[in-house]
Amino acid sequence: MAQPAIPVSRPLPVTIPVREILPWAIFAAVVGLILVYFVGAEQGATHLISGHIVHEFVHDGRHLLGFPCH
Repeated sequence: MAQPAIPVSRPLPVTIPVREILPWAIFAAVVGLILVYFVGAEQGATHLISGHIVHEFVHDGRHLLGFPCH
C-alpha cells in the first residue's frame, strides 16, 4: 500500500472554556439588565434617581427601543 505524498491534516475539536466565559457572560447580563432598566423604567412609575436627567439622557433610545414615555 502506498503512502500519500501529502499528509492529511484533521481539524482539532473546538472546545469552549465555559469556566472562563461564564463570569463574563454573567457580567454582561447584569450590565444589560441595568441598561434596560435605565432606558425602560427610570423616571417612570418607579425610579431611583429623582429629577429628569436620566429620562432626558435616554429619551431617544427609549423611543428607538419601543418604550413609551409620554
